[in-house]
Amino acid sequence: MMEFIAQNMAPIMFFSLIVFMLVGYPVAFSLAANGLLFFFIGVELAPYSNNSITLDWPLLYALPDRFWGVMANETLLAIPFFTFMGIVLERSGMAEDLLDTIGQLFGPIRGGLAYAVIFVGALLAATTGVVAASVIAMGLISLPIMLRYGYDRRVASGVIAASGTLAQIIPPSLVLIVLADQLGRSVGDMYKGALIPGLVLTGLYMGYIFLMSIIRPKSMPALPLEARTLGHGVTSLFAALLLAAVIAYAAHVYLSPTHGANADILGACVGIIVIYIAAIADRGLKINMMSRLAQQVIIVLIPPLALIFLVLGTIFLGIATPTEGGAMGSVGALIMAAAKGRLSFDVIRQALASTTRLSSFVIFILIGARVFSLTFYGVNGHLWVEHLLVSLPGGEVGFLIAVNILVFLLAFFLDFFELAFIIVPLLAPAADKLGIDLIWFGVLLGVNMQTSFMHPPFGFALFYLRSVAARVPYLDRITGKNIQPVTTGQIYWGAVPFVCIQIIMIGLTIAFPQMVMHYKGKVVDPSTIEIKMPDMPGLGGGLGLPPLGAPAAPGTAPAQPAPANDLTKPPSFN
Repeated sequence: MMEFIAQNMAPIMFFSLIVFMLVGYPVAFSLAANGLLFFFIGVELAPYSNNSITLDWPLLYALPDRFWGVMANETLLAIPFFTFMGIVLERSGMAEDLLDTIGQLFGPIRGGLAYAVIFVGALLAATTGVVAASVIAMGLISLPIMLRYGYDRRVASGVIAASGTLAQIIPPSLVLIVLADQLGRSVGDMYKGALIPGLVLTGLYMGYIFLMSIIRPKSMPALPLEARTLGHGVTSLFAALLLAAVIAYAAHVYLSPTHGANADILGACVGIIVIYIAAIADRGLKINMMSRLAQQVIIVLIPPLALIFLVLGTIFLGIATPTEGGAMGSVGALIMAAAKGRLSFDVIRQALASTTRLSSFVIFILIGARVFSLTFYGVNGHLWVEHLLVSLPGGEVGFLIAVNILVFLLAFFLDFFELAFIIVPLLAPAADKLGIDLIWFGVLLGVNMQTSFMHPPFGFALFYLRSVAARVPYLDRITGKNIQPVTTGQIYWGAVPFVCIQIIMIGLTIAFPQMVMHYKGKVVDPSTIEIKMPDMPGLGGGLGLPPLGAPAAPGTAPAQPAPANDLTKPPSFN
């Protein structure tokens, strides 16, 4: 019996951890307690294990070094910076301005408010990277408007919750930082790989809304004329954008001889700055060359887009590391909040408190995971997991399907941080052994972990929306109508189609890996490489000597070999 337990310590330890968490213990303490408990058991059972357990008491001295490795990890420094940036932006009212403006822009078409929520969700994801901030902000601002104008409650709640979870996969996502750290890969490469899948997923959400607007048009009506307070003016907006494109191209042509490859980015910056200044001047001086709608869209959209470029552009161009990009983003968020007159000591205090809580949560889970992994590796648990996964039928595709089903099921009970710290270190060696690119694998897991926010009944995005959605009937202040509340069942059923879309996205990422693999740049075919040697008239040609093997010129004596140095005498420098 002792021999059986000793030789199967790894699966016993893994399933014991699941029991710990199902009982309700905090994840960080479950990991650490499980690791220490099985360390003591493993040391006692080592003589019965046939050398499959390599634990010994002196191994505990490695724990302080492993803890210090967590504290000294520079990659994880990006988490507090991006968290702080997201919370400050959420307090600055940027989400409110974006939703109001984009809602007016898309308002005349069916499902316009839903399109606006998805578009703003993607923008907030690219600036904040915090799911809670996105869902709560859009739930507070958009949900009452959607209910006011007759949107189906399931559609409204589903699109808000799903759009908020885009912060999980669109850079600068916190989960991508953690996945890059656990997989031992560059955060910049992870961001590049995740960008296209994030945009494709946004497009799938919009495609679902378009389909629903055709099948069930009454579930998402257009905004009535009296609600379009910014009036018309889409033609003026297109004209302004066309002018900005012309200015950007002219600046590109002018700067190209001196700035080379960077001229296109600099030209785009010039075009955007010119049109932004023109919109501000047009509104301030009341020239009214642009429509009110065009003015509002340009003035509201350009600052967050500039912040996205400041953060992601500098990372993608190699100018800044993710940590430095997060620091610049935090400064940019403070400047934007100050420009709106919403920067106060109370806002900074709340942002710092929330950042400290989230960062401490991450660090404690990671420390617990280090204790667990010390023991798990000591009982050869990594080999057990690797052999189990590598031997799955179907090779690489079978492995990816099985792993994604496992992560999808575990996401019902664990959130993305817990999955990243517990499951990913066990899966990565097997994926690497099968030859799977770990950036592709990480992005695939990131898309999958996104569903953890949308799973009924434990999805955090659903809880965030439930906390701000109306629970009792209320009187709408604009229309004077009695608005019925949103039930928990409606929120859960509204999430189901978007969970299905996320599953489809997982399949697309597996089927079309180039969506992620583009991060490597252009693939070079070795067979097309041609090496050309320069023409060499002769090794001595530059010294006035004939080429090697050529006869001496007529009338000249043949060159004599140089005398050998006499090593018995000191060298002469004359």
